[in-house]
Amino acid sequence: MAIAHKIRFEVFVDEQRVAPELELDEFEDISNHYLAKFNGTPAGTARWRFTENGVKLERFAVSKEFRNHGIGSALVEFLLKDIFNHLEYENKTIYLHAQVDAMRLYSRFGFQKTGNIFDEAGIRHYKMILEG
Repeated sequence: MAIAHKIRFEVFVDEQRVAPELELDEFEDISNHYLAKFNGTPAGTARWRFTENGVKLERFAVSKEFRNHGIGSALVEFLLKDIFNHLEYENKTIYLHAQVDAMRLYSRFGFQKTGNIFDEAGIRHYKMILEG
């Protein structure tokens, strides 16, 4: 977890200027966390959790030096496979809050934007729901 948190802090707090107190939240202990490696080196992280609205994917972060190597796509693909392996997900909506700049990544996996743009931690987002 310490490595995942380090990557998240680098991306969200240092690069995107998210307030540090917003980065770690009360959902850390109930989320399923993942760490992606590139040639054995920690490169990215993400998590998912059950919510009252379905299954939420969140906290996707890839270290700057490992971007454009397919790490983000690999994380989305792996998380979705893991969710589909859990019986509890049946009939639940799978969704995420996508930063505008990352929407194209999620749309490649069938996520569609819904609703209006909103601000989350000072960054523009859209809610995206997995279709199909």
